[in-house]
Amino acid sequence: MGAARRYVALGDSFTEGVGDTSRHLPNGVRGWADRVAEGLARHEPGWEYANLAIRSKRLRHIIAEQLGPAVAMEPTLVTLYAGGNDIMDVGTRVPDILADYEFLVGRLAATGARLVLFTGYDVEVSAVLSPLRRKNHQYNDGVRQIAARHGADVVDYAEFGAYRDPRMWCVDRLHMSKAGHKYLAARVLEVLEVPHAITLKEKAEGPAPSWQDWGRDQWRWIRDWVLPMFARKLRGVTLGDTLTPRWPEPVRVPPRKGLKKLARVSSGRD
Repeated sequence: MGAARRYVALGDSFTEGVGDTSRHLPNGVRGWADRVAEGLARHEPGWEYANLAIRSKRLRHIIAEQLGPAVAMEPTLVTLYAGGNDIMDVGTRVPDILADYEFLVGRLAATGARLVLFTGYDVEVSAVLSPLRRKNHQYNDGVRQIAARHGADVVDYAEFGAYRDPRMWCVDRLHMSKAGHKYLAARVLEVLEVPHAITLKEKAEGPAPSWQDWGRDQWRWIRDWVLPMFARKLRGVTLGDTLTPRWPEPVRVPPRKGLKKLARVSSGRD
């Protein structure tokens, strides 16, 4: 037998799977990367998978904590989304972000693995965050250029019109919902030229909210998500501080029933 085919995912909440809740899986989430791993295993049994991503991580954390373990795993395929949290931090400069990003990409590309990178979507949650859009556009241009220099594939998330639908986002308006993660998994598998059967359930849109309902919804979002986020920034803490990677070591992905089956076996429920 030849060397194992191994998929390693690096990054932050985007790749960890935040927004796609699953009480049976590590850290209580599933996400697009798990779905990609399962798609690979169904198409070609024998794939192994590790997911080192943890919510809230900045590029410096990913370089310090995830890069070394990822390289040591001798991956066949690597996906990387990183830099979104750096963009949202006050005072960061895009050239500095892209310098760290290219260092990370260069080290991963040197493994010989197929490398898949992502642009960042303009999440139109509020006018409060609109100044970040210019930084995001500069970052996306940089990602495309870095990918070209290092022979990486790009999943151009920024250009996916499907994400204009609010149902693709979870209640915090910054992370994808289950539907959003499923859609992205399908797009990644298509870039990899792996057939899949991922489909989204069609749901009729409800009636437009009244101004009163819209106002209450805005206040709940600010109270439940925006203010706590800024409070964490002031305290210097993040939601990922107490978490560990979901799949820190490569696991063989079952071609049937996927990672949920593996999680049940590991917990003794099977």
